[in-house]
Amino acid sequence: MDKFRALIVEEVSENIFQRKILKKTTDFLKENDTLIKVAYSTLNFKDALSARGHKGITRNYPHIPGIDASGIVINSKSGKFKSGDKVLVTGYDMGMNTFGGFSELISVPSDWIVPLPENLSLREAMIFGTAGFTVGLSIDSILENYISPDDGSVLVTGATGGVGSLAVMMLSKIGFKVIASTGKAEKTEFLQSIGANEVISRNDVINETEKPLLPKKWIAVLDNVGGLTLSTAIRSTSNHGVICAIGNTSSDKFSISVYPFILRGVRLIGIDSAETEMSKRLKIWQKISTDWKPNNLDLIVKETNLDSLSEEIDLMLQGKQCGKVLIKISDEYE
Repeated sequence: MDKFRALIVEEVSENIFQRKILKKTTDFLKENDTLIKVAYSTLNFKDALSARGHKGITRNYPHIPGIDASGIVINSKSGKFKSGDKVLVTGYDMGMNTFGGFSELISVPSDWIVPLPENLSLREAMIFGTAGFTVGLSIDSILENYISPDDGSVLVTGATGGVGSLAVMMLSKIGFKVIASTGKAEKTEFLQSIGANEVISRNDVINETEKPLLPKKWIAVLDNVGGLTLSTAIRSTSNHGVICAIGNTSSDKFSISVYPFILRGVRLIGIDSAETEMSKRLKIWQKISTDWKPNNLDLIVKETNLDSLSEEIDLMLQGKQCGKVLIKISDEYE
């Protein structure tokens, strides 16, 4: 393919950015060892920030955002992949300072590429994307710390987002009782329909007192919020429970004493999906495609295409998205 379409973000003047769907030739791509025709991508908050011109995420423009992609290998110089292989790519530097998945073509190092698991379609792989992979890493951390569904409930904060909704579904799939916390009361039925046993207001999680310990409410937490929500969640976690810190939609800072850690043995685990080593990446994707795969993924999907993507980015930046925004890049596959 000599030409391809992509959503390209340009800095038209200092700190003024615009997004356009443009047609480019392949020499526009930075050369890496593997060229992939993209079938699907998905919209993450990091993508929306990059598309807005956030130079803490993307240093140089013009740029093609998109930290996730699934598709078909066109050619590879690495020997690891051949033409026609179905693959997916999440994380590393793709979509940040390497042109990403909001494009009909991507050029990436073969070391970033995961062969598509047998039980996943290219479409399903992007319903999960980085969000699902992050949830998978969190579930792995919970299980590796000897926590089972019989030990108590799992709190999911920011439950209507991409990570949150997949967390509700995947935890429910493997038998955990899920408490979903949200600031969107109108989404209660949605959260119940995807597996939440209990839906609470985000304000119900927050405790502004300085008490070092609070009554025990859950055995594990997947926190997308940070700040006081994270502080309260830690203080409300049962003995030897696990908190997976995933995001910071409220704040990147929190204050807490050491008492939950030394009196209850609570463990706070940071989840970084972008730089996960390949051996673990393959293990997690295998579990996502089998034991942790929900049966009703389409309940959380809003499907769009490149031409309508800019509007979806604006909605995400306004906090108006729910579930996963799936981007169909090519009509040729699935």
